[in-house]
Amino acid sequence: MKTSDFNFELPAKLIAQNPLTPRDHARLMVLHRDTQTIEHRHIYDLPKILGENDVLVFNETQVFPARLYGKIKDKDVEILLHKEITPNRWECLVKPGKRFKIGSAIIFNKDLRATVITINEDGSRILEFSESGKRLEEKIDELGETPLPPYIQHSTSNPKQYQTIFAKHRGSVAAPTAGLHFTSQLLETLKEKGVKEHFVTLHVGRGTFEPVKVEDISKHKMHHEWLELNKNTANKLNQAKTEGKRIISVGTTTTRTLEACAQNNILTPQTKETDLFITPGYEFQFIDAMLTNFHLPQSTLLMLISALAGKDFIMKAYQEAITKKYRFYSFGDAMLIL
Repeated sequence: MKTSDFNFELPAKLIAQNPLTPRDHARLMVLHRDTQTIEHRHIYDLPKILGENDVLVFNETQVFPARLYGKIKDKDVEILLHKEITPNRWECLVKPGKRFKIGSAIIFNKDLRATVITINEDGSRILEFSESGKRLEEKIDELGETPLPPYIQHSTSNPKQYQTIFAKHRGSVAAPTAGLHFTSQLLETLKEKGVKEHFVTLHVGRGTFEPVKVEDISKHKMHHEWLELNKNTANKLNQAKTEGKRIISVGTTTTRTLEACAQNNILTPQTKETDLFITPGYEFQFIDAMLTNFHLPQSTLLMLISALAGKDFIMKAYQEAITKKYRFYSFGDAMLIL
């Protein structure tokens, strides 16, 4: 399958720059795979759509202020913390790359510096910081900026709006955006309807958003992302599956977490890194349905949902979303694939 098979033209005005208030007022396109039909609802309709046979699984990762600005020889530079290697070493994306030579010193302020110790083949750098552990984390929180995606250019939102209400485990450079639609009241109403909820963790990094640069999608390599599925959650989800409950993953990161830990409809508790790349033809091991946002053309995320719903059905749904002026991407509307 080709990357160009997943292309579509999106008017720039449909790229959401800010979230709706309240969050659960976003529109919801519901795709019914069995009948190949589409209906148009809102997120706040979920308690009318779901019931006691349904289980929602969320990613409770927490976004941290991963973008830092500094200077190399009085020239402005920028880094995006991507992956912690040791308590004082991070793999980072850097800009402009030509300034980040081996041994280059980056000055963030009088209390924080870093040195380039490795240049990776993919252009990322390993930086060694002058602080480590909790002290470095405090400095990152003091100096860092929440890295909104590049297509959000006119946002007036504050960093808290790019965080789910159930965010718990620090480590993501981007929000698991399907979870942004949920309010405390909506979760409470869903519980009253008998819908169960469980949580996993996948720290969103380059793997989720790295563009596909090859035409043959089978040759694309995902970057590794850290995940955790604990024993208690795995046991409860396995029990729900045995009882015939419908497992609904909230977001592509939750989907990848569950699928990376599953085989033959059984989850195994794991803490590991995954580079699982789900494309059409993939046989899902655990999830039955998914709630997700509208994704970029030719992205791994669009390929993943096409694997679940079928490429033709997804592309038809996206064209309908454009016609009906749905809001796209991180702060946009949502799709429920049943």
